[in-house]
Amino acid sequence: MKELKVVVIGGGSSYTPEIIEGFLKRISELPIKEIHLVDIKEGEEKLSIVGSLARRMIKKAGLNIKLVITLNRREALKDADFVVTQFRVGGLEARAKDERFPLKYKVLGQETTGPGGFAKALRTIPVMLDICKDIKEVCPDAWLINFTNPSGLVTEAVLKYTDIKCIGLCNVPIHMAMDVANMLEVPYRDIFIEFAGLNHLVWGKKVWHKDKDVTKEVIEKLLDGAVLNMKNISNLKWDGDFLRALGMIPCPYHRYFYMTDKMVEEEIEAAEDCNKGTRAEQVKAVEKTLFELYKSPELNVKPKELEKRGGAYYSDAAVSLISAIYNDKREIHTVNTLNNGIIKGVPDNSVIETNCIIDSRGATPLSLKGDLQIEVKGLIQAVKSYEVLAVETAVKGDKEKALLALASHPLVPSVTVAKDLLDDLLMINKEYLPQFKLD
Repeated sequence: MKELKVVVIGGGSSYTPEIIEGFLKRISELPIKEIHLVDIKEGEEKLSIVGSLARRMIKKAGLNIKLVITLNRREALKDADFVVTQFRVGGLEARAKDERFPLKYKVLGQETTGPGGFAKALRTIPVMLDICKDIKEVCPDAWLINFTNPSGLVTEAVLKYTDIKCIGLCNVPIHMAMDVANMLEVPYRDIFIEFAGLNHLVWGKKVWHKDKDVTKEVIEKLLDGAVLNMKNISNLKWDGDFLRALGMIPCPYHRYFYMTDKMVEEEIEAAEDCNKGTRAEQVKAVEKTLFELYKSPELNVKPKELEKRGGAYYSDAAVSLISAIYNDKREIHTVNTLNNGIIKGVPDNSVIETNCIIDSRGATPLSLKGDLQIEVKGLIQAVKSYEVLAVETAVKGDKEKALLALASHPLVPSVTVAKDLLDDLLMINKEYLPQFKLD
């Protein structure tokens, strides 16, 4: 078996122990010889702390894996087999601004959708494309596994503007399947969900327990209080009439679209509460605790407290995907990849999130059993219109496209508000948006 070199860009992330644990658990099927953790100068301290913990985890496992901690991205990428991206341009400070600046217009502030997600995409996509240039030159055969948010938008930019082999990944689908298995009290591997949609806008069309359709049972359990949610989203209860009429399982992020008024109210209240703050400000406190734990020379495992960070099942999703590619497994995974006719009415060259066969060729989407219902397709098309414009804006720095992108987003109420949001966004993020050539 070929020994593998894996590079993690954003290696100083608090998520890194998750993926290290995943590699260690699957060493029998992934013969990893080298792991390179890469970050930028501003993240050097966290990279050192996380890297030391990773070394202790490897030592505890008794494995001969070379771990390299570096700020030299290009050198790290040389001859890599897999590249995992999990970085955040501007750090949690930028995320906190993403969450706060729309609130004064009573518009949702969130890191992956709406104006906040747009700001993050504009900061992130140029950096990702720069990384892709390095990959093309020093490890052109490597697979890029993108976990960087907004994952669908970033993955779409890579697939449109480069020829890098790339698959986008999110832990929401696996989280949903795990929650469904828990509520039904059955093994996770006995659950299959027909996923289709966009990243953070994906629906479970049908839920199967072995050969039995249990979609209605899952809906009733959700309405009876069963939890299907993420750490970073308020667990508002779904309206029973609506969910029964929908007949599908919405992902947790659908609350931003179907319960917009309540979500905005909650965000404003949290932002004004000095003891709570936005989600980014809450995560800062969690990360402070995590990195204090990571510093302990006695710690040599992923701490349970990491689950509070919202990264549950990340390692299972990422490492099992890498293993499926490397071992040509032909397994079904839910990933972000090109539409290519799977969802009608969505451009073929844009990215969707759906179930795919994963093997050494990458991701091959499964055909849907019938087209998506009209009641969900309209929202998908509206958000995809925004996403297509957002990717183009991020690459070209076109203010007119930026305005069109924001004005077309379902969470932005008017062109007037879109213009105000854009002005604020460009001012707040000026140092991270060289493509706009701002004065």
